[in-house]
Amino acid sequence: MAAPSAIAGILFDKDGTLLDFDASWAPVNRRLALIAASGDAELAERLLAACGMDPATGHLAPDSLLAAGNSREIGEGLIASGASFAVDELVPLIDDLFASAAELSVPVTELQPLFARLHDRGLRLGIASSDNERSIRVTVRRFGIEEYVDFVAGYDSGHGSKPGPGMVLGFCAETGLEPRQVAVVGDNNHDLHMGRNAGAGLKVGVLSGTGSRQSLEEACDVLLNDITELESVLGAAPCAEMAHPT
Repeated sequence: MAAPSAIAGILFDKDGTLLDFDASWAPVNRRLALIAASGDAELAERLLAACGMDPATGHLAPDSLLAAGNSREIGEGLIASGASFAVDELVPLIDDLFASAAELSVPVTELQPLFARLHDRGLRLGIASSDNERSIRVTVRRFGIEEYVDFVAGYDSGHGSKPGPGMVLGFCAETGLEPRQVAVVGDNNHDLHMGRNAGAGLKVGVLSGTGSRQSLEEACDVLLNDITELESVLGAAPCAEMAHPT
């Protein structure tokens, strides 16, 4: 694990990290299931359950398809669970739904002031999501952080998908940083394992999304309630004192 002073760039996950996952995605997931079920409400509930969401409570299982999968993975899971679509028919519908949903997303905190402060510290900033790139860019524009974001990668941006290292390595190629200079911040193990596989200097888990304390503690260097605590971590020392108290 790198010391905070060695970190020169931060690569954020989007959903559950920058955005409040339940507020932003529970209605979208229900709409997705109805689309995949061609309007059959009973089938839609079965599809939600098969892909990791409790139809009654809206709770998502950590690292399930709806919590961490990309559009193609989710589409394949829905079809395997009974949706009557070909994957190449369903995936564009999912991408379109997710892009439109970005206009209604709810941030964990005010993003523009946070990104401005991190940028003013000289940090290079990026966003890597299992969502499609179009949705991420809608989010970036909507919350006024375009001037601070050096890199955007979705599952369809050509860097591979999580937990592979490609998005981190793409961020490094764009910014000139080494992986050891990068902090990866995310709410589930796909994010943290991506950081590990790329050799990221710091893996920061946040409890604001779909991951549980138990699942994240095993994969991260630092565990925070949410990204509002990140600035104090970057200014803290020594490393052994950074873990959030249990």
